[in-house]
Amino acid sequence: MFTIQHIQDQECNLNYIELKNTTHNSYAKIHLNLGGSLQELVLNTKTIIKNLQPLSYDISFASAILFPFTCRIKNGVYSFKQQHYTLDLNLKEENNAIHGLVYNKNFEHICESISDNAATVTIGYNQTEKNNGFPFIYSIILTYRLSIDGISLEVTIKNTDSTSFPFNIGWHPYFCSSNLYDSYLSLKSDKKLLFDKDMIPVKAENIALPSDLQIKDEKFDDCFILSNKSIGFKTPDYRFMMSSSSKENYFQVFTLNKINAIALEFLTGPANSFNNKLGLRELNPKETYTVNWDIKLTEDE
Repeated sequence: MFTIQHIQDQECNLNYIELKNTTHNSYAKIHLNLGGSLQELVLNTKTIIKNLQPLSYDISFASAILFPFTCRIKNGVYSFKQQHYTLDLNLKEENNAIHGLVYNKNFEHICESISDNAATVTIGYNQTEKNNGFPFIYSIILTYRLSIDGISLEVTIKNTDSTSFPFNIGWHPYFCSSNLYDSYLSLKSDKKLLFDKDMIPVKAENIALPSDLQIKDEKFDDCFILSNKSIGFKTPDYRFMMSSSSKENYFQVFTLNKINAIALEFLTGPANSFNNKLGLRELNPKETYTVNWDIKLTEDE
């Protein structure tokens, strides 16, 4: 049976919506006051995403929605249609703007539904004031759907301004493993981006990946250009397929020191896309853009 609960705890500054499947011991917690991010996910008793405390959200950006840009913008500066803009530097130690502008916004509940097969909730945020770094207004709508064996996230961006704006979008979830060393990634890519010391892409290089890439004790901060729309992730406890509806997909893999979790991030464009134009999109007034990301448990071989 699927249920939906709204939880508010002012003392702990918690405001989240829990989608639950009591029959299969699955649940998802979506935090409205943390940019609408998915902070916990259990599928069929398997812990897929968990709170990374004591690491704080403003450091990890765990499960953040990355919009209107992904990863970093070098020095926080870019140009669009002969106009120059300067973003706030929220990664001051690197002199970069990072992970977009909605990761810390408060989202509002819009609607929800329950069926025999899923629990679904839609939340949204409206940007109504223009700021100097990104002087455009827009709305962003997130729809999470917890099903029997997975979860999906649909993101819709609407340009509510009178002028067009540049954008890219991504998702920044960390997936936990009881043994990250013996966990594996499967993805199809023959190119990855090379970065400078500030993690700004400088060029793409040809690569040859094994069919199953063992995480081992490697420290990842890599961006692959995918040849298709899906990847696989296998741990000693579970395995899943993660897919994107976008035709063009960049895939960021990142590991944190001393945390048994890995960030697997689908991006429509990589770091510094406002300047290097890789995957960069433009949204015209009153137009919308929608992308879907799906996670589905798969059976062990």
